[in-house]
Amino acid sequence: MKTIYLTMVLVALSLVSTAQVKVGDNAPDFKLLNTDGEMVALSDYNKEDGVILVFTCNHCPYAKLYEQRIIDLNKKYKSKKYPVVAINPNDSVAYKVDGYSYMVDKQYDFPYLLDNKGIFSEYGATKTPHIFLLKNSGDQFEVAYIGAIDDNPQDASEVKEKYLELAIQSLMEGKTPKYTSTKAIGCSIKPFK
Repeated sequence: MKTIYLTMVLVALSLVSTAQVKVGDNAPDFKLLNTDGEMVALSDYNKEDGVILVFTCNHCPYAKLYEQRIIDLNKKYKSKKYPVVAINPNDSVAYKVDGYSYMVDKQYDFPYLLDNKGIFSEYGATKTPHIFLLKNSGDQFEVAYIGAIDDNPQDASEVKEKYLELAIQSLMEGKTPKYTSTKAIGCSIKPFK
């Protein structure tokens, strides 16, 4: 009987540790260090209609390919109440260039947060970049889209489907996005140990 109970506890713990949000779930709040030295929380954005949450980093070739597109998304949608918030989940011991001082050097015009608390795992982010489009449902942010920014990481000029932008436009029109989930393409996350 003790063996069965212990097995059930271990299974339950493994499910908790691999939990991830799905479309329609409430987005986990966070409070992380920004590159300006201030702490930033998801709840700081309660007056926005939504948040484009991007798990990204400095070293990954895919993150580098998408860097300008992420900057452009913030320029286009921040004034429309959908700002970008970027989170770097990678361990700077494994990848020095993902360290805080290198993050500061980026000088983004949106928050770039250091995830030394494992927030990425609460969301279920596995790649850099990995997008979680959040919509403000009044008292909580709800996950509306998960996945890739678009269908062509290699060449922005060859993009045929802008998954994220289509989802944002749908939300702005009060509709359900055509795509609520796509496969994130990028480097695997190397978390803090």
